[in-house]
Amino acid sequence: MIAVFSRLHLFAFPILLFTLASCAPSLTKRDQAITTAWRYSVLEWTPSEAQMFHGRDRRGIQVHTPDSSLNQRGFANGWWKPGQPAKGMPYKWGGFDTPESFQKALAQGAYAGDIGSDEKQRLGDDGVSSEACGIDCSGFISRCWNLPRPYSTKQLPSICRRLSSWDALKPGDILLNHRHVLLFKGWKVQGKEIYAYEAGPFPVWRVNAAALDWAKLERNGYRPWSYRGMLD
Repeated sequence: MIAVFSRLHLFAFPILLFTLASCAPSLTKRDQAITTAWRYSVLEWTPSEAQMFHGRDRRGIQVHTPDSSLNQRGFANGWWKPGQPAKGMPYKWGGFDTPESFQKALAQGAYAGDIGSDEKQRLGDDGVSSEACGIDCSGFISRCWNLPRPYSTKQLPSICRRLSSWDALKPGDILLNHRHVLLFKGWKVQGKEIYAYEAGPFPVWRVNAAALDWAKLERNGYRPWSYRGMLD
């Protein structure tokens, strides 16, 4: 009986370790998070007409790439043009690409980005096209924090702690509301205007750095959070 228990214990022990390790948060440093965000914002690539698409993919999922023709299709902020150098990774609903996997996907003929829409909001994960490449707002934060998988805006609080005030923000923390998330870089004017990185519709469908008004963010429901796996 003792021998049987010992064998079971030895067999279960590595499984327990694996389970605990898989539940533990990935660790990252604040400067690494900011550097990763910067890499996404300065990514240079040249799209072709093959990367432009407006319609249903082979699974019937609606895709709209944020190219310049988007502005004539009832949407706003289309920006990249075929044959012209582009800067910044484009937004893709459900996207989780790295700069390297994005470039590889383009070389294989993937569509460059896929904007969010009311239909995407309704479908959730079922609105993600496997034929487009890019990154969305929460996927971007997940990459900046070195997470092994994308965490949605609803899931991010489970690995974060709510900050008591905006003054407690440090580089690499986030500003989160129920639909969008931004990576805090620093204050441009303390208590008034912040610098942040984001993947999303303002000002265009791509990863960019922007100066944003604090009061407007607060009115729109953004609150400060800090990742529990962040190293100072």
